[in-house]
Amino acid sequence: MNSVSASNLSLREKIGQLLSVGFRGARPDECALIVRDIREQHIGGVILFDQEMADPTTKRRNIESPAQVKELLAFLQSHARIPLLTSIDQEGGRVNRLKPVYGFPESISHEELGQLDQPAETYRQAAATAQTLAGLGLNWNLAPVVDLAVRADNPIIKGKGRSFSGDPEAAARHAAEFVKAHRAHGVLTCLKHFPGHGSATGDTHHGLVNVTDTWSEQELTPFRRLIEAGLCDAVMSAHVFNAKLDPERPATLSRKVITGILRERLGFRGVVSSDDMEMKAISSHYGLENSVPDAINAGIDVLCFGNNLSYDPNLAQRAADILVRAVESGRVPAARIDEACERVLALKRKAGLIG
Repeated sequence: MNSVSASNLSLREKIGQLLSVGFRGARPDECALIVRDIREQHIGGVILFDQEMADPTTKRRNIESPAQVKELLAFLQSHARIPLLTSIDQEGGRVNRLKPVYGFPESISHEELGQLDQPAETYRQAAATAQTLAGLGLNWNLAPVVDLAVRADNPIIKGKGRSFSGDPEAAARHAAEFVKAHRAHGVLTCLKHFPGHGSATGDTHHGLVNVTDTWSEQELTPFRRLIEAGLCDAVMSAHVFNAKLDPERPATLSRKVITGILRERLGFRGVVSSDDMEMKAISSHYGLENSVPDAINAGIDVLCFGNNLSYDPNLAQRAADILVRAVESGRVPAARIDEACERVLALKRKAGLIG
């Protein structure tokens, strides 16, 4: 396993490490475009989906069976000079890419586990998930959700059974077991969605969501507890707008939220990933030319592009080109790219991908 550091990478290689990209193709012979991005754009990670959202003529995306996923990921890793972070949203319940219909085990939602309120059972269920992921070559589960079930009319968190509890201490307790179980199988996790999506009445997939009048400080508690306990591999931002925290920008693009609150107040030093940068809350209001550099300047280390709500075969290059121009013009400090890249590489070391 070769040792890698930002100091011996080119600017384009460093920027590539900050990109996690979704793609079309379930089998090696369908993956020429993502292989091109791995080789030429040096992307740091890929994200898998089971369903194709942008093309109504096909439902198929990256997942057909356990053997197929394992072959796909081994093929992609074989083309990466720096091993890839291979991620998936496998929360359990309704947010579940590895479904029984494809030959994977049944899973249980965060809400059901919270209602049982047996931390040992949460651990057992999460360990089964982590074992499945590790066996496939998936090294990063974009879970657990630590948003609080504080609004019955929340469509995307409470409405889909994605929250362990409305009680921040209970949510933290179950999330801790989820993380520990994944660590036992060598799988990274990601707490989401910072600084809290549970009090929202809208869905950031569809547009900007304002939580100014509904959000409360208790939504930070699960993040705080897991950071303090050393149980936080990574954090995912929410595309929510909260004028009390930043009167101008949603959390993903807010230095006040990502750097000021998450880094400085809560003391988190690891990787911060964006939620999907193509969600309408960001894409409809800011566009790539603004959102990509603004997110990096805010303190985001990994830009997640599901490339599924819409599809662009050249998305990785577009995002990389925007960041290269932003560094060359001085809009994004080169030191910020170095810092983000080092965090990504540290996460890869934690997963045993590099030395």
